[in-house]
Amino acid sequence: MSDFDSADGTPVSTRRRSPKRRRVYDDSEASTPRYSSPDEHGRDRPYRSSKLNNREDSDRRMSHGSDGSADDLDHAYRDRSRSRSSSPDTPRSSHSPLDPPSPQSYKPLKLSYRQKFILRGHRKGVAQVRFSPDGRWIASCSADGTIKIWDASNGKHMRTLEGHLAGVSTIAWSPDSNTIASGSDDKAIRLWHRSTGKPYPAPLLGHHNYVYSLAFHPKGNMLVSGSYDEAVFLWDLRARSQMRSLPAHSDPVGGVDFIRDGTLVCSCSTDGLIRVWDTATGQCLRTLVHEDNAPVTMVRFSPNGRYILAFTLDSCIRLWDYVSGTCKKTYQGHVNTKYSLGGTFGVGGTEGFIVSGSEDGDILFWDVQNKKVVQRVTGHEGVVCWVDTCPGGSGVVASGGLDGTVRIWVDVGDEEETIDALKLEDELNTDDYPRAGSVDMDGVKVENGEDGYNNDTPNEDQMSVDDERDTGRELDDR
Repeated sequence: MSDFDSADGTPVSTRRRSPKRRRVYDDSEASTPRYSSPDEHGRDRPYRSSKLNNREDSDRRMSHGSDGSADDLDHAYRDRSRSRSSSPDTPRSSHSPLDPPSPQSYKPLKLSYRQKFILRGHRKGVAQVRFSPDGRWIASCSADGTIKIWDASNGKHMRTLEGHLAGVSTIAWSPDSNTIASGSDDKAIRLWHRSTGKPYPAPLLGHHNYVYSLAFHPKGNMLVSGSYDEAVFLWDLRARSQMRSLPAHSDPVGGVDFIRDGTLVCSCSTDGLIRVWDTATGQCLRTLVHEDNAPVTMVRFSPNGRYILAFTLDSCIRLWDYVSGTCKKTYQGHVNTKYSLGGTFGVGGTEGFIVSGSEDGDILFWDVQNKKVVQRVTGHEGVVCWVDTCPGGSGVVASGGLDGTVRIWVDVGDEEETIDALKLEDELNTDDYPRAGSVDMDGVKVENGEDGYNNDTPNEDQMSVDDERDTGRELDDR
């Protein structure tokens, strides 16, 4: 599979890049607005592709509000000062509307994530984990060729989707949380009913190599896919047919994503390029490339639609302003030189963070504004391939790795003493299975499921993860 092949799988690309000297990036913090909360996202106007080139002017906002420019305010302030010079005894108001507003105080981000559940069942490495848009479900896909659905509140295994003929590299949820799309090394894209676990009658066929990335249009009527055949396809889901093929890259396509209003698509490749496309016309509006030209393995639009987050194989995560074509921030601290890792944005309290897995088994959280690592947690054995955050501001995080497990993490805040009361990791037996009847977070009781097995391990998948863990999303050995 593209990065999750079995031992006899097809190797990735034979092209090897010459090693480049690692750099430490010191991007300007003042050049990028702080990551905004979900409430602020709702107030942002969607950025449409037809206005992409005009956004540079709209982003040059006045730093002192809409009453006038900084120079106008300065002149007004001096004029008023002269008029008051004749009355030296008159106290000056501290709330003068002409005084420049004080900058918003910034609170350093504090996170305290702890492991809540370990979900077992996959027989090989987990390529991706995705929360449903309503936050109720978690879907995971694996090199074992299956997709599993879990209850996000208690970790209970709901059902297993089977039908692909090879490992599954990517999954995506429809906006209504009722349909799952999956892409596989069998070159097919399948759609599944979440409630029944049954596939739609016919798969979407057209790619000539592994299907490696998927994303739903916000309206749910379109799907975008990226493949190792170096192409990006747009699909009409009502007609179950291909709408457009974009000759996107000269190397395998690692990631695709829709902007929040659906007017733009971004794609990335191991050729080092990030491209932004007009959904309606298929025109390439912008190409982004860093001076180091590191292979790009995953891209994601920011929630407010203003930036693109890109993961590269030089152990860097970069935040791009795709309108100006500049890299605004670079996040470092994790290890990512060999595998295609995935991460996302999240919100801790009122401040934003970025979370990603690492090839050393850690999960890292960065403060979006100051680029500092605010927390590093350990739990997986081996590479952490994918991390996702729950929509809605609950702060719950899910991760999947080459150890075949899905893990759920919660932010316990400053109340460290609640860890014992919540009985998280210390309620696990030595084999990491919850004790029947033990109480986990939110008062959820871990009971034996309908099949008579613990809720984090389905009946058919009670075997351990294969010892041969060479089936990861490995890029440079293919």
